[in-house]
Amino acid sequence: LQKILILLQVTLSVVVGKTLMILFPNAMKRYILKMGEKSRMNRNPKFSYENWGPTFFSFKYLQFVLKVKWKRLEDEAYEGQPAPNTQVVTLGGEVCHLLDFIKDNRPLILNFGSCT
Repeated sequence: LQKILILLQVTLSVVVGKTLMILFPNAMKRYILKMGEKSRMNRNPKFSYENWGPTFFSFKYLQFVLKVKWKRLEDEAYEGQPAPNTQVVTLGGEVCHLLDFIKDNRPLILNFGSCT
């Protein structure tokens, strides 16, 4: 049910966004550029709006957003429930799952930190 609701929400967003891009291209360009400022996409002079702006509200955009949002459904942790088996990447670049690191009956401890 959650996946269906996400599908409907994202599809509606893409349809409305694409319609607004057709009806008001200049206003939507300003809006997308403002979104690019937040994510710092437009700070790279070699990566202009023409490279990434038109991809917003496309079918590939829809697919990507759905994939990310659906994957996040699997990553939610709830108290008293089993831990999510999230994908992780080793320092060697190998993709595996978090629970692959469990050994025997020992608890798995995750330590998050920063070196800076």
